[in-house]
Amino acid sequence: MQQVNLGIVGGGTVGGGVFQAIQRNGALISSRLGVKLHIAKMAVRDVHKPRPVKIPPALLTTDWLSVVNDPQINLVVELMGGTTTAREVALSALKRGKPVVTANKALLAAHGEELFEAAQSYGTNLYYEASVAGGIPIIKVLREGLIGNRITRLYGIVNGTCNYILTQMKLEKADFAEVLAEAQRLGYAEAEPSLDVDGHDAAHKIGILASLAHGFWVGPKQIYVEGIRHVSRLDIRFAGELGYTIKLLGIVKKVERMGGRKRPPNGCAPIQVSVYPTLVPNLHVLASVNDVFNAIYVRGDVVGDTLYYGRGAGQDATASAVLGDLADAALDLKCGTKSRIRPFVPHEREGAVLPIDDVVARYYVRLSVIDKPGTLASIAAIFGHSKIGISSVIQPEGHEGESVPLILMIHDASNAAITKALTRIGSLPVVKAPPVMIRVENFE
Repeated sequence: MQQVNLGIVGGGTVGGGVFQAIQRNGALISSRLGVKLHIAKMAVRDVHKPRPVKIPPALLTTDWLSVVNDPQINLVVELMGGTTTAREVALSALKRGKPVVTANKALLAAHGEELFEAAQSYGTNLYYEASVAGGIPIIKVLREGLIGNRITRLYGIVNGTCNYILTQMKLEKADFAEVLAEAQRLGYAEAEPSLDVDGHDAAHKIGILASLAHGFWVGPKQIYVEGIRHVSRLDIRFAGELGYTIKLLGIVKKVERMGGRKRPPNGCAPIQVSVYPTLVPNLHVLASVNDVFNAIYVRGDVVGDTLYYGRGAGQDATASAVLGDLADAALDLKCGTKSRIRPFVPHEREGAVLPIDDVVARYYVRLSVIDKPGTLASIAAIFGHSKIGISSVIQPEGHEGESVPLILMIHDASNAAITKALTRIGSLPVVKAPPVMIRVENFE
């Protein structure tokens, strides 16, 4: 049986999980592939560090370059995280003609184009299934399973930390800060949670999916990002009364309606690529994706609507995705076709991302206002002047002169128009706090 020698760079949670998974199911993988996966070396920062997964000391080194340069190693697995040394590892391996498997979404978001070009130039390949949505094989779906489809819609719940927080806020009727502290205690959120709760982790993943779905590279600076810090238990409550659940969604969709903007001369419909909290109708399947689970809802012009659901992070889920890439890479090496399926094919060079100001949506707006005659009329007048329609209003009973919440559901409007109107409304004397605006998705 042919053997593929692996050099793993990174021995943390994911690296340990991959080692453990190969020890557990290596024989099964070999029987299915006709190729044996053999771990030859592992580069780690500290060979003496205690590890939950016991790795034989003879495998360990602190010199990642010795792993990449070893002529006996056929396949390099980058599982160290970060973007600086990880980039050096990946580029060094690719330049030596060695395929690379990575789980590093930040690396791809920052340097994906460079790495894909290097793989092409040196006749090898880059595999990155584990970079998005953990154990859900969404990269393979977009690159292979749906290759005969134009992707018109993609919606992703791709950050388990945010999904857990929003789920618990709804179930416990608790505020963001309280649930975040609990998530940190349970290990679902980092001590410094900004990457997750401010939406940046989700943006890395959605940028990769948008690029694969639409055939031109979408960089991090092109993605509009909002996190969930401003979502309160009041918003969760009123969304529920209106028949919605709030989720942090990554949204990738072709846009036919653009707020005051003409379609480009080439006739290509631009795409919206965004990450933000969204009101999802309770009857939609994404509304029932709870806790740390992820889901990606994809619409193709041939297949229609499809859903991919599972654990989006964690040692075992990520290790499972890495094993899938190792199997693909091993088979490609066995058959002498190291670049059978290119990691990324830029096939829509005229594609463009629509600026957020031109995105048209419906909106949930929560205001804190003084309960007195004329308040609603003054707010409605500003919306009317901006040609923005109000579809419904919720105003809980209060005592005149007190501050009360005012909930408005807004008809379709461009982001620029609603932002300008809310700025004017926020300056009214009767409005006592900055307006809260959350977009509504109808999945048409």
